Order: sequence, then C-alpha cells, then structure tokens
Amino acid sequence: MKAFVIIGAINAFLAVALGAFGAHGLEGKIPEKYLEVWKTGVTYQMFHALGLIAIGLIAKHIQSSSLLSWSGWLMFVGIILFSGSLYILSVTRISILGAITPFGGVAFLVSWVLLIIAAAKYY
Repeated sequence: MKAFVIIGAINAFLAVALGAFGAHGLEGKIPEKYLEVWKTGVTYQMFHALGLIAIGLIAKHIQSSSLLSWSGWLMFVGIILFSGSLYILSVTRISILGAITPFGGVAFLVSWVLLIIAAAKYY
C-alpha cells in the first residue's frame, strides 16, 4: 500500500517542520505548559508517521489484508485527531479541544492492535 508510505512520509516531514516551528516560533509566545502539549503532538505524530510507513512496507508482503488497511487509516485519523487537537489547543488554549484528543488515542491503540493481528495472522 504505497499510499501509507506516502502519507507516513508526509506526516514525518510535517512532524519535523512543526517541531522546529514549536521550538523556534512558539517559544516565549505561548506558556511552557502549552509548548509541552505541542511537543507531545509532534512526538506522537512522528511515531505514527513511522508506523504508517511500516504498514505500507509490510503490506507488500501481505496481500489484500483489510486489517492492514484499517490499521493504516486509523493511524492516520489518530494523527489528525490526537496531534491536530493538541496543536490547536496549544495555540488557542481552547480547553474543550482536549476532549477530542482521547479519540485520536483510541484510534492509535486500535490501529496497533489491528497491525498485531495482521502480523500474527499473515506475516
């Protein structure tokens, strides 16, 4: 699934860019608490970008596994919901956005479980 390698690489690029922006563009402009929240978003985005790349590479060895497809899409949705909500929370300080973050975390967890199952079943 070439799409997951591409989506993963784009997200890895964005994680590096957003990490640099947080370190150089936001430092001193937002409270330290929110800078840490930003860093958490960057860290999780990078880990899951690498997870997407792994899913894309593993998919070359496992033909037509819907488990891998679901795993990849949930990982991508997790990045959007988890990291995205943390980025917006950091710069707006709208605390209700923190209610979205756990949905991204659940998407991450389910995506990893699906990857485990696919690997155990097909790899």
